Amino acid sequence: MLKHHHSPPAKPERVLILGASGFIARDLARHLAEEKIEHRTIASSEIDFLQPQSVAQLQSAIGQGDAVVLASGITPDKGRDVGTLMKNLTMAQNVVAALEAAPCAHLVYISSDAVYDWRENLIRETSVRQPAELYGLTHVVREQILTLVAAKAKIPLCIFCPCAIYGAGDTHNSYGPNRFLRGAIKDRMIALFGRGEETRDHIYIQDVSRLIALCLLYRSTGVINAVSGTALTFDELALMIAKIVGPDVKIAYLPRKAPITHRHFDVTERLVAFPSYVSTPLDEGLKASFLQLTALRQG
Repeated sequence: MLKHHHSPPAKPERVLILGASGFIARDLARHLAEEKIEHRTIASSEIDFLQPQSVAQLQSAIGQGDAVVLASGITPDKGRDVGTLMKNLTMAQNVVAALEAAPCAHLVYISSDAVYDWRENLIRETSVRQPAELYGLTHVVREQILTLVAAKAKIPLCIFCPCAIYGAGDTHNSYGPNRFLRGAIKDRMIALFGRGEETRDHIYIQDVSRLIALCLLYRSTGVINAVSGTALTFDELALMIAKIVGPDVKIAYLPRKAPITHRHFDVTERLVAFPSYVSTPLDEGLKASFLQLTALRQG
């Protein structure tokens, strides 16, 4: 269960975001600026966590009252092999070495719903972490490393597991809302595997940032899944996007490349932890993303 160490909520002295160029990090920085929460982002051009010298560099950057958000990592679109896994673990090793020498006031780790067993249809924060591929295993191991070091250094740790995130600033173009929107806008076509029968949950990027900010304000510890709580099929999603983008958008059904899997989330933990938080309705988030993507293309 998520535990709050600040009640009422209080702004951290500063939020240090590791992984400045990532989808989540960029929107989180935007949200913190809007909320007038002091923050600093660190990009790989400033501190490369694959390099040994990053330990001393990060150690110097961390303030005792800082809340650190670890959003730095190599994403699946850039590699799903053993080499990528080892690079991600090297990054975690260097970050925790710095945290051992310079403990922060709060640590939020941006993990992934890929840590869970895809054979389990209803996912909770207590669900077994038994991933089916190396990307999920990367996050499981990083979670364990951070948990051990945080306990040793007495750093409050929050593990934040988002499902598929959508929004105009996405850099991965993964199968789902982001790819469907881009395909509908550019090619007037959305390509589905099979009949798009699989059910998935999708969360708007600005909702992710709001949830992370809540965890920071309450100095929350434990695990929370960042999800909307509503799952629909890819076919339903494609039809929704086609309606938003235009009547000339076609849906193509391609041969299936993988078995059909479904995934639903139990949001009880989030409702208890943050009862006032409400997710953006999917149609509203998709419309906002469409308008932003259209503006980017025109600009």
